[in-house]
Parts: sequence; C-alpha cells; structure tokens
Amino acid sequence: MKLHKNVIEELTVHPGDAANLRHRSTSATKTDWLGPTSASSPRHLAERDLEEFREELRSTQELLYASDQYALLVIFQALDAAGKDGTIKHVMSGVNPQGCEVVSFKSPSTEELDHDFLWRCAKVLPARGRIGIFNRSYYEEVLVARVHPEILAAQRLPPESGSGEKLWQRRYEDINGFEHHLVRNGTRIVKFFLHVSKEEQKRRLLERLDDPTKFWKFSNADLTERAFHEEYRQAYEAALTATSTAWAPWYIVPADHKYELRALVGGILVHVIEQMDLRLPEVDRDGSAVLAAAKRKLLAD
Repeated sequence: MKLHKNVIEELTVHPGDAANLRHRSTSATKTDWLGPTSASSPRHLAERDLEEFREELRSTQELLYASDQYALLVIFQALDAAGKDGTIKHVMSGVNPQGCEVVSFKSPSTEELDHDFLWRCAKVLPARGRIGIFNRSYYEEVLVARVHPEILAAQRLPPESGSGEKLWQRRYEDINGFEHHLVRNGTRIVKFFLHVSKEEQKRRLLERLDDPTKFWKFSNADLTERAFHEEYRQAYEAALTATSTAWAPWYIVPADHKYELRALVGGILVHVIEQMDLRLPEVDRDGSAVLAAAKRKLLAD
C-alpha cells in the first residue's frame, strides 16, 4: 500500500519555500487520502492504513539489513504533547528491535557541552542496515536555544561562531552540510515536524493532570515552555524553511488527531524507503557453490 503522492507533496516543505506554519492545518490534509467514510469512521480507516504501512516497514527493514548499504535516520521534532512518543511506539511497533534504536535527547551534559552542537547526535547515528530514530535532535540547538538565548552562555562559544542572526544562519548551514554528508555516505534522512494546535496541546496537558495513569508524563516545564508558544512557532518557521533540502526535506504532519498523524508518518516512511530501491544481495558463482556445498553437507548429516 502507498500513501497518495498528492498527500506527500502537500506535507513536504519544498526547498526554497517557506514552511508557512500559520497557514498549514493542524487537524487534516487538503487531500482526501482516507477515502469514503460512509461505512467506516476516519479513525478506523486510518488505523487500517497504519497496519498496512507497518507490514510494509517490517518487510523493508529486512531488505535494509540484508543489503547493508544504507542506514535510515528518522527525526521527530515537535512542541510538548504533540505525540512524538506515541507515534514512534505505534508506527515502529512491528520492526525488529535488533535493527532499530530510539535515542531521546535531553539537556546537554557537561561532556556534550565541551563539543560542537552536532557531536552528541553524530556519535549515535545508525550504522548501515539499521534504523535510527531521534526523539528531538540537533535541531534543538536552533529551536530551544533560540527561544532561550541564555542557553548559549553555557556553550562557551568562540567569537567565530557569530552572534544574533548570523549564529542561526551558520547553524542552519552546518546542519545542511552535515545532513548532505550523511546522505552522500548512505544515510537516508526523514524529518517530521508534528504540527499540533495550541488548543489541542492544552487539552492533552489537562488530560495528563486528570488521569492518574498519566501523571508521570506531566512536567511543570511543559507549562513554562507553553508560555513561549509564539516564539517557538517563529523558531520552527525559520528552521524548517532554512533546512528543508532536496536531500533531507521536512514533512509537516497535522498532529491534532493522533490516528491520522500515525498513519501519515507510516505512509511517508514507506514512501522514503521505497525510493531507496533496496534489493537482496546477489550471490555470485563462488557464493552459489559455497551454499550448494553447505546444503549437501547438511543433507548428508
């Protein structure tokens, strides 16, 4: 099963175009990709599609591992309560955990602050044949650090890093160059921004406070950051626009309805992996002879 190309086009931030977050829906796509809903609800249809996308991911992951030529890096960025954790859990639930690793990035450690801002992510990149998922990433350094400039003071940056707008532009350039290097060396990159409305974020935060089983999810930091909602929107607008490239484009996915969000992410992942044209490694004549000899030995055992 494939996600319709018009949906993928709609969600893509094309290089050179503005991310245009103000005018992008947080609740639905313009393209009707679920089909007729007379017999089934949108939720049922989306969950059905997600299960098919998961099946595709299971089979393509095996090809990714067997070919041992490419790695896949999946980056999730979003505001708090947008659904990153749940999306990773539901979309990737069918893949082999031995070939997939999720890394979450919190505040930098002392060791990490003694390196450049890409270092802590670079050292946990997926190897060939594997899938790496970044729950937040080096993009925090042009998002949180931009909204809270006091963070930069702890980084002890040299004068060559620049300041003000020059600093952010240089970091965008560094990110684009870093990702281009990864792609040229076999790491395919898929970047998702989960676009949730301020109203839906509020509803989900209140849900965490009303449900004892979700108390552990709540942090006062969520409220602190919510007060900077407009500043974060501007920071995301600038970052998505500057770093959506031909080799690593951004996909802005409506996140107000989790069932649609998860299905759309699954469909885009299937689309990206299909573009890699993965194939099982071919066995040459010598290899065939070795396999034949091994078979004869086992049959004679």
